[in-house]
Amino acid sequence: MSSNVNDFSLLSPKVAIIGRPNVGKSTLFNILTDSRKSVVKDRAGVTRDIIIEPADIWGKKIDLIDTGGLTESQDLFSKLIKEQVSDFLHSVDFIIAVMDGRIGLVPEDRDIIKIAKQTGRPMLLVINKVDQHHEDDLAKADFHEFGLDVVAASFEQRRGVAEIMEWIQKNVPENEEHLKEGQKIAMVGKPNVGKSSLCNCLLGTHRMLVSEIAGTTVDSVDTPFIFNDKKYIIVDTAGLRRQAKREDDIEIISAFKSKEAIRRSNIVLLVIDGNEGPTEQDAKIMQQILEDHKGVILVANKSDTAGKEIPQYKEKFRAQVEKNFHFFIDVPVVFTSAKTGLGINDLFAAIEDVSGKLEMKISTSDLNNFFFETIRKAPAPVWGVKNVKFYYLTQTNQVPPSFIAFANHPDGVTPSYRRFLIKHLKEQFNLHGIPIRIFCMKSRRGGENDV
Repeated sequence: MSSNVNDFSLLSPKVAIIGRPNVGKSTLFNILTDSRKSVVKDRAGVTRDIIIEPADIWGKKIDLIDTGGLTESQDLFSKLIKEQVSDFLHSVDFIIAVMDGRIGLVPEDRDIIKIAKQTGRPMLLVINKVDQHHEDDLAKADFHEFGLDVVAASFEQRRGVAEIMEWIQKNVPENEEHLKEGQKIAMVGKPNVGKSSLCNCLLGTHRMLVSEIAGTTVDSVDTPFIFNDKKYIIVDTAGLRRQAKREDDIEIISAFKSKEAIRRSNIVLLVIDGNEGPTEQDAKIMQQILEDHKGVILVANKSDTAGKEIPQYKEKFRAQVEKNFHFFIDVPVVFTSAKTGLGINDLFAAIEDVSGKLEMKISTSDLNNFFFETIRKAPAPVWGVKNVKFYYLTQTNQVPPSFIAFANHPDGVTPSYRRFLIKHLKEQFNLHGIPIRIFCMKSRRGGENDV
């Protein structure tokens, strides 16, 4: 794998919010980012991934980070979260540790403060759920032993938030450059196909929570990064299951966040387990992507093992693509392995290729030379007893490329005829692999007597 994968940086100062489960970390995150990016629910352990979102704190630009709750519980998720957050804290610039003022100082809080202090980063201690102002001093008393700045707060009442923002504004240096532009890439797919592992591979950091249990990722997670001196923003999303299997309300929330991530992206990576191949459920996800008119790349992950175990693996996989994605058979396919780094350079080459096609502009003269040559190749559509007569074709400002064909009877241009035009457009201008559209409008040139 190219070492450029590790050429990854968040250029804004990074401020991480840490603490035990259900102390209010996600509520503070949503307040400071003025968003609902972090799932907030009266249930411990809802935030499982590290969520990064830009925030403006009184003119200071930061990347605010919400983390999974740290606990001494011995279940698999708790162990993974503790390892992940502990590793990640060494890459941040500032830490806000949130504690529960109703419970007071507990042994797990001491462990969290110890982990955070080992990084050497500036840290603020926030005691949440202190609902009355006169309780502030009592709530903070147990925590002064750590020698940290301490703020008593009630996030639900927005008390103490101004003091937290003041601490950030005072400690965070002025920003120079911010990496917030670049192609936004959503990574979607069924649960447990390796999306988070692949995302970690691209970023070169252990940021996403990875386990063998399906449904580990709950939130959509935006992270800007650089690969080969080009800027990108990648979004890892919760695995998409069929509606009937979304019994848990957290999964329902996650499905909505996945759909939102697709809508906000420029390019979607549909990740499929190479050992299983594309399925009917993958086809439904693909249809959703196309309905949102996004550029899409099919990523056959785990291709290292699939290539060894399945004879003529790539040929069989492509045959499955033609069968299950018969409505979009020219989708680009890249074979990768998050475990070995196989195909990562090929994936970025495909992203750049699709990116160029999404932004392609074709001159009206070239379009119409193509148009009039193409419409001679098939009988004209018929509207009632009259032939549909075309006048000219022009490109809109939409992304992906969309076109308007002006005709005397636009209602007579059938879906099959549009597919005929789209097929030839893709061949003529090398637009394979992106969903393009042709709209038909009535031209003022035509008269009722056109035949």
